[in-house]
Amino acid sequence: MTIPLHADTPASGSAIDEAMQGLASARRAWRDRHPVAISRFPDRGAIERAVELLSAALYPQRIGGYRGRPEDEDRFVAAKLMAALVELEREIGHELAYWQDESQARFDPDQVSLIVRLFAATLGEVRRLTDSDVEAAFLGDPAARSVDEILICYPGAIASLHHRIAHPLYGLGAPIVARIVSELANGRTGIDIHPGATIGGHFFIDHGTGVVIGETAIIGERVRLYQHVTLGARTPAGTTDLAPRDRYARHPIVEDDVVIYAGATILGRVSIGRGTTIGGNVWLLSDVPPDSIVTQPEAIQLSRAEAERLREALT
Repeated sequence: MTIPLHADTPASGSAIDEAMQGLASARRAWRDRHPVAISRFPDRGAIERAVELLSAALYPQRIGGYRGRPEDEDRFVAAKLMAALVELEREIGHELAYWQDESQARFDPDQVSLIVRLFAATLGEVRRLTDSDVEAAFLGDPAARSVDEILICYPGAIASLHHRIAHPLYGLGAPIVARIVSELANGRTGIDIHPGATIGGHFFIDHGTGVVIGETAIIGERVRLYQHVTLGARTPAGTTDLAPRDRYARHPIVEDDVVIYAGATILGRVSIGRGTTIGGNVWLLSDVPPDSIVTQPEAIQLSRAEAERLREALT
């Protein structure tokens, strides 16, 4: 049934009125439980534009599409960077205004511009770390034909680039803006990396769909994850009385040169020692020493008689 925007019949009018009353009731109930009025909040579309501009500044030829003279490249980068930082400054300002409304605290007048300046100073390291991630994927995946293919097409590289942008924003005091950046990557790739996670260089997520990395996870150098790996917490914060260590260090530590295969779930503040391999579908709640191999029992092939019995049971 199609309901016109301007109701001109009793039936359509009553349907609109009923929906509006229900929505108004739901809004009042929500605002009674959460009484802070939101005057401003970071805009997802604006942050997406900022990430696109930052990506173009970081990779002017491969992402930004620059085809001009080499001596003019810096001007192209400066223009993209200026536009990105203007967008970010406005949205970070909205975030700080939101926190002020919620907590009645007051930030210094130059807090927003300070965050933006400090973030801009990290961009050289953002580029170097992202380059290392792309190189790790190129070395680790025999199907890769070029580093450019990886940067543009590989979900793991796209998620890494977003995380390298989001992580300093998170640390500098813009957690909502940072979280939106990470969720843009999640929407594109199915890879969910909290912007608070600390990740070393040469990080490679192969395939990637369903990977989850929690806020307090620490990942070393040259780590490789496959699809559907979870580096999670055992108990969501706020549901029980948690000691400070459990609240602020809830996720695994993965040391250098670790490989974690598809479907592995590692929960809590456990340490996975350097050079360890974690097999597929492993469920892990305890520390693993360096240079270990942890696997599930390998699948077995049934005898012909056992296979026939199972087929009969399943039909």
